[in-house]
Amino acid sequence: MMDGHCLCGKVSFQVDPPVLSCVTCHCHSCRRQCAAPMTAYFGIRDGQLKWTGQAPKTFASSPGVERSFCPDCGSPISFRSASMSGIMHLYVALLKDPNQLQPTLHVAHEEKLDWLQMDDGLPICIGPDYTKMQPLPET
Repeated sequence: MMDGHCLCGKVSFQVDPPVLSCVTCHCHSCRRQCAAPMTAYFGIRDGQLKWTGQAPKTFASSPGVERSFCPDCGSPISFRSASMSGIMHLYVALLKDPNQLQPTLHVAHEEKLDWLQMDDGLPICIGPDYTKMQPLPET
């Protein structure tokens, strides 16, 4: 089981592994939501997440995309895209042990900030939908 929570701890969750992916995202929307030059998130199938504290508040950030955040401290929690149906994405930094996951891909690389230098050798994906690159394993 993987546990995580927001900054104030009111929104908390448990995830039943395995995760489908762990990626860094460079898209404009993720950068805005997280106020960071990029963010790392992991994908899980519906049914693998259990809220153990208060549920987050949701916001429709663009057509087909729903983002969530803690209504008390404002921490970004997740995003869900209609184009990646049945998958919830949670931010790695929320995990009690964020070192348990390591990104394996950069998504929306075409939106990467020019001054951000990435020398990690990870593959890149144009656009945010990494699910189109290869089939995801069934649970």
